[in-house]
Amino acid sequence: MMEFELKNKKLNTDNLLLFGFTLNDGIYTYSRDIADGNMKLKIAVKTDGRILTEIIDSGSEEEYVLHLVPNSQGEFVGRVRTEYEAVINEISEKCYETEIFKQAQSKRIIEFVRKEYDDELEFLWKKFDDNAIWRRKDNKKWYGAILTVSKRKLGLRSDDMAEIIDLRIQPELMNDLIAKKNYYPGWHMNKKHWFTVILDESVPDEKLFEHIRTSYVLAKK
Repeated sequence: MMEFELKNKKLNTDNLLLFGFTLNDGIYTYSRDIADGNMKLKIAVKTDGRILTEIIDSGSEEEYVLHLVPNSQGEFVGRVRTEYEAVINEISEKCYETEIFKQAQSKRIIEFVRKEYDDELEFLWKKFDDNAIWRRKDNKKWYGAILTVSKRKLGLRSDDMAEIIDLRIQPELMNDLIAKKNYYPGWHMNKKHWFTVILDESVPDEKLFEHIRTSYVLAKK
């Protein structure tokens, strides 16, 4: 049995039931015949979103695993692999919601920007799909970014990953700001004009809202 999780996805259990899953003892289960009925694909989804899959040969009733072996070739195994992946992709699209940023404060900040400026995050880098920016509609200048980085890159003694926000500031105010606890020079930005905060509740929402409003104005110049 294969177990895995979908990256940057949040489970919607109501949609699982609409898709055809059945809830038994806290596990959602579903099955579908594939390869013209020669194989039965069994899928179980845990409440945390993790997926378990198993393919059973309808003739021998033994588990089939060749579709999981990268180097396995042949028309039949190729067909099983294609149909298997198609079902998983369908479940991902219909039963999961995209959730790049998971911290509660990140979500509140994103909602604030949406209501304040009617702006959505833009994901510009395919290789870094957990990094995104906001920019003004009038001049296309960035006024904020949410990024996922190692805390060590901010000068902290930890390799834990953190969701951070980068915002603009007037250069003459930078030294006083980053002298305060929980403020850092702008990560991956011009450190004369940008600062960073970890979105872990260390800086209150209202203070971040003020910083975002200031950054938005500074991006107009």
